[in-house]
Amino acid sequence: MQTWEDPTLERHFKGHKDAVTCADFNPSRKQLASGSVDKTLMIWNLAPKARAFRFLGHQDVITGVQFSPLGNLVATSSKDRTVRLWTPSMRGESSVFKAHTAAVRSVAFSHDGQRLVTASDDKSVKVWSVHRQCFIYSLNQHTNWVRCARFSPDGRLIASCGDDRSVRLWDTSTKHCINCLSDCGGSATFVDFNSSGTCIASSGSDSTLKIWDLRTNKLIQHYQVHSAGINSFSFHPSNNYVISGSSDSTIKVMDLLEGRLIYTLHGHKGAVVTVVFSRAGDLFASGGVDGQVLMWRTNFDTKSYQDVMHQHSRRSTPDSPPHLSDIHPRGAHLHHPKPMAVQISPAVTDTLSTDPHVIELGQAVYSSTLLTAQTHAARSSVERGASGGSCTAGGQTGAGRGGGGRREEQRAQTPSLDAVSGEASSLDSVLRHVVLQLDILTQTVSVLEERLTLTEDKLKECLRHQTQILRDVRAPRARRRSDSEDADESVRPT
Repeated sequence: MQTWEDPTLERHFKGHKDAVTCADFNPSRKQLASGSVDKTLMIWNLAPKARAFRFLGHQDVITGVQFSPLGNLVATSSKDRTVRLWTPSMRGESSVFKAHTAAVRSVAFSHDGQRLVTASDDKSVKVWSVHRQCFIYSLNQHTNWVRCARFSPDGRLIASCGDDRSVRLWDTSTKHCINCLSDCGGSATFVDFNSSGTCIASSGSDSTLKIWDLRTNKLIQHYQVHSAGINSFSFHPSNNYVISGSSDSTIKVMDLLEGRLIYTLHGHKGAVVTVVFSRAGDLFASGGVDGQVLMWRTNFDTKSYQDVMHQHSRRSTPDSPPHLSDIHPRGAHLHHPKPMAVQISPAVTDTLSTDPHVIELGQAVYSSTLLTAQTHAARSSVERGASGGSCTAGGQTGAGRGGGGRREEQRAQTPSLDAVSGEASSLDSVLRHVVLQLDILTQTVSVLEERLTLTEDKLKECLRHQTQILRDVRAPRARRRSDSEDADESVRPT
């Protein structure tokens, strides 16, 4: 007798221009963040007909993304060797963390939100302070690229894995590696703790998913249900399920109580690069090389643990004994896919909304707008000549004096994305008008900057001409003075 309700595809989000590499739900359950090969961070509002926001700033592929525990910050890692800490607001501001010397592969918050941990191709794991926004210390025993690092729920441990085929456990107080699990058959691609911190799991390029019990230091479950490498996985908050995304284009759902595959989900065209449960476990998201972010409703977690076990006890033909219901299992078992696993191939139809309107934010937007405005300004300045440039230089100085006060006023009035997404269409038109006015202001400032630059160039040219004229005037005088002195010397009596 079936004890689960099937997962269903609820939404799809289209806006990335290349493969989606990472995703995470806001703890508020109102937003979903995703990063991509297109170098952008997208924040999708889950309310119907709400807008999406694209944040620009990274110079290369975004490899990891995670909301802070309070949901007020978003951390991203990138192949551009940096980590960015974003304040998800209309200003699109971010702080840049630099210490790694190679691509940064993952980023994660500690559960108290005070620390960040990152993994990098420079073979190191680094820990950062969120409040002070600085690097604290580094962990350096991996012998190849480090693919992923995560804090334990209590913050006392860090788990990391990488291309050296090892999973390492670090003590955050002593900074020492206290355990190395090195029986991976290929590169270890992802690692994470379950919500209670009693187990860790790792996935590999050899298509395996392994779960270790940290209390007994033993491998307790070993799944080989994919036909290609596993790129990501996520524990359900109840610790009863785990989902995995693979290069075989599928998402698998495993029941950890029974130790078997229960669902295979088809929705992406190409490799599934990232999967993640929401904090409540009622939703999960997936992203792939097709550039889509799919949001699924879990459904199979609706029954409580007691209900599931009661239903199991009433089965006339029970399955194999569960592996995780016993704290100290006798040994690890390799789990292969079974015919009873349910295949789900949903038609990807978004009934809640059309593709959302996307608003671009961040420094790259300002830079590109400024560059375009400067190009137009240069043309107009050349046409107007030097007279127009000299009369606007003072205006630039005046704008500079008032800029600080305006910036503080803008910062105080900047709305959060969550608040903006829930407003009515009238606010939408107001915001469009504000964005238009900001564009005009940006172009005006650019024109002033360009004119000031032309004025400075002309002043420098005038100074050079004046200096040359003075040299030309002084040279004959000096020669005449020298000739006069020589003549006086010659007529002087001996």
